Amino acid sequence: QVPLVESGGDLVQPGGSLKLSCKAAGFPFNENGMNWFRHFPGQGRELVAVISAAGNYTKYIDSVKGRFIISRDNDKNTVYLQMNDLKPEDTAMYICNGGGMWGQGTQVTVSS
Repeated sequence: QVPLVESGGDLVQPGGSLKLSCKAAGFPFNENGMNWFRHFPGQGRELVAVISAAGNYTKYIDSVKGRFIISRDNDKNTVYLQMNDLKPEDTAMYICNGGGMWGQGTQVTVSS
């Protein structure tokens, strides 16, 4: 059983939108804060957004504030990342993290 499985990555034009999903299994999802990271080729990981276990606290890096929204559905053991007004610099592998687990990532490419 894979603990975290991301989906929703795609090739999108600048200004477009995507919604990423991360389905969790094998740990108490509703007791854990969840995070979205992104990994740029040849560079380290960057923490993009966090959400508390109950979903009532969120935080974002400055570069995505006002464009990205993190949310979760504890009944579905799923965390989401709604990404709007995407820019080429958002191109990265987006990785879900929580409960000490890491997903394998979903690729987002923003290009015309």
